[in-house]
Amino acid sequence: MNDYDEIIQALNQRGWIVTDRAVPLASWTALLAKARELWKAGRFQASEIGQGTNGRQPGIRGDAICWVQPGSALAQREFFLWMARLRQVLNERFNMGLRNQEFHFARYPEGKGYQKHIDQHRGRNFRKISIVLYLNPAWDAADGGELCLYQPYQPDVEMQRFAPMGGRLAVFVSGMIPHAVLPCKKTRWSVAGWLRTDEPSA
Repeated sequence: MNDYDEIIQALNQRGWIVTDRAVPLASWTALLAKARELWKAGRFQASEIGQGTNGRQPGIRGDAICWVQPGSALAQREFFLWMARLRQVLNERFNMGLRNQEFHFARYPEGKGYQKHIDQHRGRNFRKISIVLYLNPAWDAADGGELCLYQPYQPDVEMQRFAPMGGRLAVFVSGMIPHAVLPCKKTRWSVAGWLRTDEPSA
């Protein structure tokens, strides 16, 4: 894994970064193999939005997810340990109070996406930094599924969009950057998660 300087600088200056240089091929392809294994084993479940009784709202979010359990062998993979170190570096440089991280695999089937949203639950702002690592080899423009980032103070204005190429890493301030996933034309895999200020769940 590369060091964090590029990520830290971009977060400080504009609140987001998308880079193809951070995560080595061997690391993300191993995660893709694990995601496919978990999918075949029936470990994924339909995603939900909100909390409590809000439940699943069809048409807003179309992926299925599988959580990476803290303390598991999977959570000891290089990428997740690297994220833990990023959390420490952010605390050292910006005193962010990050105490926790959570990640899940996400699988979008053909035709599905995720409408524009902010990565924080209403009334709760524990999520501070959002992370998405894409796991899709041989992805091209015709396959869709782009990540769209919108202006923080003009959420109807698109800043940029990025194809979910294998090894591409997006990092952004959770409560600042509206974003969406455009519908994909083939299965779309990723690891997504957050660096948080609350304590880990028991």
